[in-house]
Amino acid sequence: MNLALLSAFVPTFFFVSITPGMCMTLAMTLGMTVGVKRALWMMVGELVGVATVATLSAIGVAALLLNYPSVFMVLKYLGGAYLAFIGIQMWLSKGKMAIKTDEDSAPASRRELMSQGFVTAIANPKGWAFFVALLPPFLVADQPLASQLVVLISIILTLEFSCLLIYAAGGRTLKSLLMKSGNVRIMNRIAGTLMIGVGVWLAAG
Repeated sequence: MNLALLSAFVPTFFFVSITPGMCMTLAMTLGMTVGVKRALWMMVGELVGVATVATLSAIGVAALLLNYPSVFMVLKYLGGAYLAFIGIQMWLSKGKMAIKTDEDSAPASRRELMSQGFVTAIANPKGWAFFVALLPPFLVADQPLASQLVVLISIILTLEFSCLLIYAAGGRTLKSLLMKSGNVRIMNRIAGTLMIGVGVWLAAG
């Protein structure tokens, strides 16, 4: 691919990724509650969702879907309700995502964490609209589409993963500062409020 094109693509998508959004808020929340290491499973699901959205956007499927908003309605409402429900549980210091004082409590499974990330990425209509608007201009019509997509999506996922790590590490740092007082309930309520916010944001977006 043209290096001049890539030099414009990288900072553009880094700026988009680092901007606070639903996925970054989710990463920060899980960094607070389950830690950066376990939050990596959420990131796997989120990156799969981002790759799916980016690929479909590039081949034009997303443009078709955006003409029929009802396609997103059920998915985004169910996804928003799911995340809000988890947030309420966290606010009440219940559920597998909440910070535990009991070491024997079962943590969230890898599948649950990956599902959270995937649902948040795939059910966000703004994400689809964004890729439809920004990804096609960086594709060169007289060059093979597949190879261009591999390069561009690899860059997108690398930038997205880096930003998710930054937010998750920030959440872990916030937890270490607030947990000095030993007040687990406050931490769960902060994390739960953020999670509820992500759910509402997704449903209302």
